[in-house]
Amino acid sequence: MKESFYPKRRPAEMRGARFMAAMLLLLTSLCAVANGFPFRTPLDLDVTPRVTVLSSGLKGCRRFESSAVNYSTMLLEADSERLYVGARGAVFALNASDISASSALSIEWEASTEQKLQCVLKGKDNKTECFNHIRLLQRFNSTHLYMCGTHAYMPLCAYIDEKKFVMSSQPEEGKDKCPYGPMTGYTALILDQQIYTASRYDFWSFPDIRRNAPSPALKTENAPTRWLNEADFVGSALVRESLDSSNGDDDKIYFFFTEKSHEQSTTYSHSRVARVARICKGDRGGHLTLQKRWTSFLKTRLTCSLPEYDFHFNMLRSIFVMHGLTPQDTLFYGIFGLEWKNVKASAVCRFSLSEVQEAFRGPYMESQDSGSAWKEYVGKIPEPRPGTCITGKLRAKGMNVSTSLPDEVLDFVRRHPLMSHQVQPADRRPLLFRRTTDYTHMAATVVQGVDEQMYHVLYMGTDEGWLHKAVAIKGQLHIIEELQLFEEPEPVTNVLLSTERTSVYVSSPSGVVQLPLSNCERYTSCYDCIFSRDPHCAWSGAECVDVMTQSKRSSLIQDIQHGRTGCENTGYGMQKSYLMLILKS
Repeated sequence: MKESFYPKRRPAEMRGARFMAAMLLLLTSLCAVANGFPFRTPLDLDVTPRVTVLSSGLKGCRRFESSAVNYSTMLLEADSERLYVGARGAVFALNASDISASSALSIEWEASTEQKLQCVLKGKDNKTECFNHIRLLQRFNSTHLYMCGTHAYMPLCAYIDEKKFVMSSQPEEGKDKCPYGPMTGYTALILDQQIYTASRYDFWSFPDIRRNAPSPALKTENAPTRWLNEADFVGSALVRESLDSSNGDDDKIYFFFTEKSHEQSTTYSHSRVARVARICKGDRGGHLTLQKRWTSFLKTRLTCSLPEYDFHFNMLRSIFVMHGLTPQDTLFYGIFGLEWKNVKASAVCRFSLSEVQEAFRGPYMESQDSGSAWKEYVGKIPEPRPGTCITGKLRAKGMNVSTSLPDEVLDFVRRHPLMSHQVQPADRRPLLFRRTTDYTHMAATVVQGVDEQMYHVLYMGTDEGWLHKAVAIKGQLHIIEELQLFEEPEPVTNVLLSTERTSVYVSSPSGVVQLPLSNCERYTSCYDCIFSRDPHCAWSGAECVDVMTQSKRSSLIQDIQHGRTGCENTGYGMQKSYLMLILKS
């Protein structure tokens, strides 16, 4: 089938480019007024995808579908030949090299008819909610996986024998590990057989960050200061800050969410804000104060905004953690939206771990009572610093675990969970702004260009079933291409990358799609290859090739930084130059 793709942008040297840019600016302004969009558009960030590929033109596309629906949970490990997928009422083990292969294995796990009836009697929807939606699917140990499902509003969890791909035990109580509903904000990590989850766990409970197993089980505090305020969680990550630590520091677990703002004031109008919180992995709670509670919980605000345009993206939708060569090189990529539900827009911001750490070392906020506004705390801070992990310095003083911390310190932690300093994007502004797109999930990878620079390549799914591939260049995202994954619009529910399989996996309500990380053969000329600015692709002299497959790169042509040079001496380049000369004459 012939591929259909449409270049959206032309080289800057085309005649009349400035005129066209002016006309686009005018049309954009008129459209914004016509559509009632309430603010100006930052044209340099509102990037148009250079190429659009319709579903009929996708190359190397593989699909998996079954009688199940609502595929949302995926697990793929670097050395595994299987892609594990959780859906509604079933879990699948797919061939990671080709998810459409007939070798797929499955475990059916649906709620009973009686359980579904009880769910309906509770007032829940028998078409969407009263089923067993798989919300957690992760490795537990070298032989078993662990999964949790909503089970028609009575959550259950179970172990999976990985080799046989069957349930290896009877399901166990899951209400402290899994939310009741399929749409409730949720994130989970299993680390060293310890289960860390964050969600609103039942009908009336407050949101909570928990360590469920093994003992001691810990959770967040609700009184006298509620640590989480209607929080909606989107992700979590382990950062091994103990590696090569000079002070014997502990690993941290970071949680990302949107919550109701504490910082209400006459100058601050947003009711919800994006947050990052962190806890120490070795936290064991306090002895008397904060018993069975975190002693290291701190949170602060993530800011993704364009103040000059009055854009404040305060709704965090998705997070991706880009681990660096060292823990300090860690970056957090976030998809943000606006609080106004009737306005379609997205922004992408990235944050550095070092600036997040700096915020947690800064001043605290305080509130005198539950009804008063939060303001910066200016009083004395007890020692050791509240909310920090146990370090070598504290161990030298006999404080080997959090239960050894003084009550004065723990009482301060209890009343001061919020930090005053906000975390600004590493680039001091969004990498991308899209006025007509709601991004839902993303994943990213690092690709070395022909110029030997490392480029971050992002794959972002939309609420209408498109996948945007973009590269970060000089603090902005260039959208290389947009791919239509489904003929009928449906939201992307998860995105997963595998450099080993050179594949991107995308889940949706109807199934899972597997695509190659790049499709360089799409570009049939030198200029088309160079204009794409795709770090995966370069011109070999005869064709556009994937640089990862080339043993010798010295002769390859690529221009990621500017997307315009390198083809001048090729046969096509000389023909094009001659044509341009004729057009100018």
